[in-house]
Amino acid sequence: MSVYLLRKPRAELVLDGWRSQTRQRLTPSTRPLLDLVPASGSSPDFLTPPGGGSLSEGIDTLLSTPRSRLAADFSHLARERPLPSWTVALAEGRPPALRMVADALREYFDTCLDPHWDAIATAVRHDHTRRAQLMADQGIDAVLNTLSPAATWRFPVLCIDYLFDHDVRLDGRGLLLQPVVFGRGPNPTTLIDPALPPVLVYSVPLVPGVITPAEPVRRRAGDPIAALLGTTRTRILRALDSTDATTTELARRAATPLPTASRHATALRDANLITSHRHKNMMIHAITPLGTALLQGRQPRLN
Repeated sequence: MSVYLLRKPRAELVLDGWRSQTRQRLTPSTRPLLDLVPASGSSPDFLTPPGGGSLSEGIDTLLSTPRSRLAADFSHLARERPLPSWTVALAEGRPPALRMVADALREYFDTCLDPHWDAIATAVRHDHTRRAQLMADQGIDAVLNTLSPAATWRFPVLCIDYLFDHDVRLDGRGLLLQPVVFGRGPNPTTLIDPALPPVLVYSVPLVPGVITPAEPVRRRAGDPIAALLGTTRTRILRALDSTDATTTELARRAATPLPTASRHATALRDANLITSHRHKNMMIHAITPLGTALLQGRQPRLN
């Protein structure tokens, strides 16, 4: 959803600082993502696969998108607007095109969203708490009636000012309400294909100062490790080069929020660059020989 804000000529005042900085920090590798998300209109459903989980899990799901899903998405998009020529390969489900989009998503997240992830998670968590209390006190009618000024609930139909005529029949499937910080204004949105699990995305109200421009990330000039892993994971890996650390200490050394440090430590552990073990109520992280070899730019020693 945040990509829409970058493409629009104007956005909410409370996000202007983030938008201005993010536009300056975008790299050429994020271009495929920008091609797929217009300033107005639809983006392909496969970019938002169903289910929760981590960024890595979402990207794994994206990489295994069925060709039928891709063909349906791009058939719809082609009726809305001209598409870049490279998307032909994506619509056909060719792995190199899917990997290019996955790499664009990783780079975009690391550069544009990860520095703000604590604030984003906090805003969403507050909205969840507020709506849970509203549900307990006043019921589902109050929850649906307060989603947005652009939404009107008259049992059993929720009407929304939408981009085009679009009916989604639940047929007993339930509806997932998904709050987002970088929404498309007051208008909730949903997936193109009504056969997919029903999701309604709505904006979380923000006050000035919640999402502020991040401190600039200082990359080493020509740093190949940062180009490979991303700046945050590189800082975390280097923070373990001298001695082991708890997750809290790792976050302090890498100058990154605790949830961010934990998430990236998981990714580094999955890549066998660090190990982690629990001691009492703490998680202790250590660099592996492979991680050390990567930082030193040499081949790992084989046993």
